[in-house]
Amino acid sequence: MVSVTASCMQVESHEAWKRATNKISKRKYRSNYQRKGLYTLPQINIDSFDHVHKECLLDLALFPADKKISADALLDIWVYVEKLQRSEAFAILSELADRNLLNLTGNPRGSTIVPCGNASELYISQRDVIRDLVFDLGHEDNILHRKRLSIERKNGSLLGKHELLRGRAFDTRILCILTGRMEENDWYDMNFPETEALLLLFTSTEYFLPPFLKSMKKLKFLMISNCGTNKATVKGLDILSSLTQLKSVRLERLISPLGGKQGIEALQYLEKLSLSLCEGFENIPAFTSLQDLNLDHNNDLEELPLGICNIPSIVSLSITNCHQLQNLPYDFGKMSNLRMLKLSELPCLEQLPASIGKLEQLEYLDISLCEILTELPKEIGQLKKLRELDMRECSNLTTLPSTVCELHSLKLVTCDETIGKQWLRVKNTSIPELRVEIVEAYFSLDWLDV
Repeated sequence: MVSVTASCMQVESHEAWKRATNKISKRKYRSNYQRKGLYTLPQINIDSFDHVHKECLLDLALFPADKKISADALLDIWVYVEKLQRSEAFAILSELADRNLLNLTGNPRGSTIVPCGNASELYISQRDVIRDLVFDLGHEDNILHRKRLSIERKNGSLLGKHELLRGRAFDTRILCILTGRMEENDWYDMNFPETEALLLLFTSTEYFLPPFLKSMKKLKFLMISNCGTNKATVKGLDILSSLTQLKSVRLERLISPLGGKQGIEALQYLEKLSLSLCEGFENIPAFTSLQDLNLDHNNDLEELPLGICNIPSIVSLSITNCHQLQNLPYDFGKMSNLRMLKLSELPCLEQLPASIGKLEQLEYLDISLCEILTELPKEIGQLKKLRELDMRECSNLTTLPSTVCELHSLKLVTCDETIGKQWLRVKNTSIPELRVEIVEAYFSLDWLDV
């Protein structure tokens, strides 16, 4: 903690920043004078950021300290609220990590996935000292006019000393609410007409969505995350029917998150849907605008929901760590606009459908750690725009179909040594510009700590 804080504060005196660290972490300041004194030196570093970097850093402080959060969630806020391009947003994320203002962790095998716009395997966390420092810097305005607001339920009260503000209109654009179990009557009547991003973080096996969601007509990003160890059921989904501006929804550790029809109509406008550590969903409606779909760690998923193949608008599909998934539907090739397909760590996936050859726009394909996959379909040669292929740690895939010689747009293949020798022959005979990266197996249990 000391070394991280020191690098952020850039204080010359070791004892000076050590004392500041202790005071901040123990929250021992008693007055505005003390508080401002503690933050004078750190602000030298933070105030050197340009406006965009500073806004992104303040957004980060809304997330709890010392907890892994999907990097995709933060990136979505920067894209939909801060109006950044995703590539620019990720560059800022990496820079904040380089400055030790956040910890960026994830699957080291995913080195090539980031340029394709998908950070589903990356996670962020932050030290409590840094988070408290930045959090307070972003909460100096009047509570009604703050761009960012974090509300926590303590001692049975949601608003605490701000209870008198019930019913007032907040200017908040990014709102985070941390609670335990919430019933419908536990929520206060609150009004957030300007909110564009909402984080609902809770620890419980049952949760009722806040009724005041209906006032969030500008909401673009919604995250509902159960931070407990057991999965939770969520009630009140019918409130989503009023949120016609929603662009991205992220659901974590939930049971049947899309099981009913209530509220599904509003999701017709979605551009991105992420389901992580969820179970019990069998159908995903054919959202006409959906471009990005992530399914991660959904342990009871044996078959893909039928509706997925009927969403031709999908550009990016990521299915990872779904250990019961055995087959992909025959109609898989109907997703004609798909450019990125990630089928990683699917140990029961037996084969790829022949219709994969119909994905004429596909540029990136990841089948890493599909351990029982024994062959690639000959139709893979029809992927004329394929540029990158990741097939590392596919231990039973030992031969290539002759049609891979037709992949003239292929620039990079990442694989193990055995299959790598065959790719080198393909390079020498048919695709001279191909780069073959031969890597060793990587063993890690980091995915358990999600």
